[in-house]
Amino acid sequence: MSSNPQYLSGNEIRQIFLDFFAQREHQILPSASLVPEDPTVLLTIAGMLPFKPIFLGQRTPEFKRATTSQKCIRTNDIENVGRTKRHHTFFEMLGNFSFGDYFKEQAIAWGWEISTQVFGFSPQNLVVSVFEDDDEAFGIWRDQIGVPIARIKRLGEDDNFWVSGPTGPCGPCSEIYYDFHPERGDENIDLEDDSRFIEFYNLVFMQYNRDASGNLTPLQNKNIDTGMGLDRMAQILQKVPNNYETDLIFPIIQTAAQIAGIDYHSSDEKTKTSLKVIGDHVRSVVHMIADEIRASNVGRGYVLRRLIRRVVRHGRLIGIDGEFTTQIAETAIALSESAYPNVRQREAAIKAELQREESNFLRTLDRGEKLLEEIIQEVKQRGEIQISGESAFTLYDTYGFPLELTQEVAEENNLTVDEAGFNIEMQKQVERAKAAHETIDLTVQSSLDKLAEHIQVTEFLGYTQSAVTAKVEAILVEGVSQEEAEAGTQVQIVLDKTPFYAESGGQIGDRGYISGDGIVVRVEDMKKESDFFVHFGRIERGTLRVGDRVTAQIDPACRRRAQANHTATHLLQAALKKIVDDGISQAGSLVSFDRLRFDFNCPRALTAEEVQQIEEQVNTWIAEAHTAKVEVLPLAEAKAKGAVAMFGEKYGDEVRVIDFPGVSMELCGGTHVSNTAEIGVFKIISEAGVASGVRRIEAVSGPAILDYLNLRDKVVKDLSDRFKVKPEELPDRITSLQSELRNSQKELETLKVQLAIAKSDSLLQTAESVGDHRIIVAQLENVDPESLKTAAERLLQKIGNGAVVLGSIPEEGKVTIVAAFSPEVNKKGLQAGKFVGAIAKICGGGGGGRPNLAQAGGRDASKLPDALAHAESDLKSALG
Repeated sequence: MSSNPQYLSGNEIRQIFLDFFAQREHQILPSASLVPEDPTVLLTIAGMLPFKPIFLGQRTPEFKRATTSQKCIRTNDIENVGRTKRHHTFFEMLGNFSFGDYFKEQAIAWGWEISTQVFGFSPQNLVVSVFEDDDEAFGIWRDQIGVPIARIKRLGEDDNFWVSGPTGPCGPCSEIYYDFHPERGDENIDLEDDSRFIEFYNLVFMQYNRDASGNLTPLQNKNIDTGMGLDRMAQILQKVPNNYETDLIFPIIQTAAQIAGIDYHSSDEKTKTSLKVIGDHVRSVVHMIADEIRASNVGRGYVLRRLIRRVVRHGRLIGIDGEFTTQIAETAIALSESAYPNVRQREAAIKAELQREESNFLRTLDRGEKLLEEIIQEVKQRGEIQISGESAFTLYDTYGFPLELTQEVAEENNLTVDEAGFNIEMQKQVERAKAAHETIDLTVQSSLDKLAEHIQVTEFLGYTQSAVTAKVEAILVEGVSQEEAEAGTQVQIVLDKTPFYAESGGQIGDRGYISGDGIVVRVEDMKKESDFFVHFGRIERGTLRVGDRVTAQIDPACRRRAQANHTATHLLQAALKKIVDDGISQAGSLVSFDRLRFDFNCPRALTAEEVQQIEEQVNTWIAEAHTAKVEVLPLAEAKAKGAVAMFGEKYGDEVRVIDFPGVSMELCGGTHVSNTAEIGVFKIISEAGVASGVRRIEAVSGPAILDYLNLRDKVVKDLSDRFKVKPEELPDRITSLQSELRNSQKELETLKVQLAIAKSDSLLQTAESVGDHRIIVAQLENVDPESLKTAAERLLQKIGNGAVVLGSIPEEGKVTIVAAFSPEVNKKGLQAGKFVGAIAKICGGGGGGRPNLAQAGGRDASKLPDALAHAESDLKSALG
């Protein structure tokens, strides 16, 4: 290590930091995934996050000291990326951690040593901050390190006090700042002045526990959590004006500039901002995809999609046409692979995901941008300064334009977006979606929370027993705890033990009965709330009371069906990995009594041959009669053996492993057959896409196959009877009928057009002369949109120089308006598209088209006469 380095690359800075603390008995640990174990956050947002369970006392550390370079993603201030010197979505945090070992004195001493003796910063260039009440840290900096009092600043709780939440471990911080202008002196130092100061190292002294009342008590084991920003260190040591021009990001920016055919340094600020956004975001998405995040419309998948779309749009802004993200990704991969080998290992997946997302977005971007441009022009013409929430939602829902993107473009045009209105439209869509899904009764959980201290946690015995004798611990009626319930009542029952499997891992809950002395309860569903298994059912006979001894018996036929479908799901995933792509991973599943559904990440549709091969492979494994091996193992051991885990799923320290040796090994808490032969047979019903990059296979297996075949047989017999043909003749008969229907439809369309022309010819005598032009504005009854357009074109041909505007109500609640303008009318500044769109708004609609021919629609038929009257008035005014 140099005592006064002239230049250090980002990779060298990272390694020097890790080596420094490794020499001081810190264990170097690899960066954790950007997908955190902590379920309260979407992405890894800080270097300490992987150690949070240790700091909260939930996990015993393997080492007393550790050091890491942790990759992080933050998007809470994404609008500042590229505009400030140091805002990023992706960044690396260098850290050293002590778990109940050294504390303030040693952390401060090492922080100063690595800053001054290793990285060569002059003490005259450094300023430190401490928490306003932390006299201990102040004294260490002043007396042991020798920092002048004028260069030690006391800051308040907002800046220099770390908390893990409203309650729990917390403590003061001390930060080290680099001073770019020490010649300005020590008077009136303002650490908020980022043109002079940059904070590069934060030392957190975790020494208190805060209770619900806000009282602080000292922790028995005090911890150290530090963070040094790699990008900021590179800016300082490489003497560049901002983080983007360091060797960690600038090569990515240069690649983007080369593709665009521009030079970064000679570009204007707007172009530089776009290049910085591309450089930052490409780095983010490369690491996100490397950590197996897939683009979607929810959660971290939405963050990824949003970043990719911002890259694509900023590429367009600097003049890049066509697809380019994979080229830039190659540079980002090359920069990162020495520290993070998985980016090179996952290169194919990274580029495939980028290419797919970019291609999909480009298809809608042109249309969305054009519509947004029209919306902006209309807003400005009305003298307004805000885009409506409804317009923003249309862009989002129809054209895939994220709200943030609309807001960015609006801001570039000095406009705002009605975000509240957008959220209202979004909520309407959410409510429509909710209507199609079951909801969970949270009152049950609330009541169980209150009873938790008084009732016994349910013991699940369903892996080995189908019936058990149990005690009734609780009875809930409509979510309210009751001592007893009578026949006819819908109830939720908690027992001290149960053989009923509760819905989880995609498998639905068991069905069956709870019975006792004169009591029969039909169990219709099973759910698990915390550690309690809740039996949802109806009392069919007798009165059930808390404390009763009962027999809980599952329906064995339902259980066998669920087991067959669940094991078939495991075999299906194994077959997909073997035949299609070993990188395929589960994205969701449903295991019910009558079918199974398996969602998986795959960038393309499967071919018919692949679907057939998968089905044949699963049936081969079924016929080979593989015996299940079920074990409970430590999580690390299970993964080391190759057990497949569902990505993003949270597992405990010990896991249940379902292994069909040589075929499939997965972590799973569901119920399964003991031998694949028990499944009988497997049949794929459908394969289709359900979201970008996500495919779905629906299938049946075991006893459910008979139900499926019986239904198909019934349908075929019914169709044969209706068409009076043999089953094997059905395809030819249906093809013949389809051909007849198409011919009839063509004849009908021809007749409609002829009728519209006949109706329109009578309008020629109504043509009015306006200056050198002739105009026809009229309503035709019951004419469909295409026929109306044909009629308008025909009339324009007959009147020559002029304009034709026709309206019709083709069906209840729908309005169609067509405008056809001659070239001479266009020269007067009238364009059919804009003209008809404005008129249609009177009928609660809109539309557009070419300058000479356009069509619009509306919803309020009662306003059509008014709209046509406006059209006639506007034409006379413009042409007269």
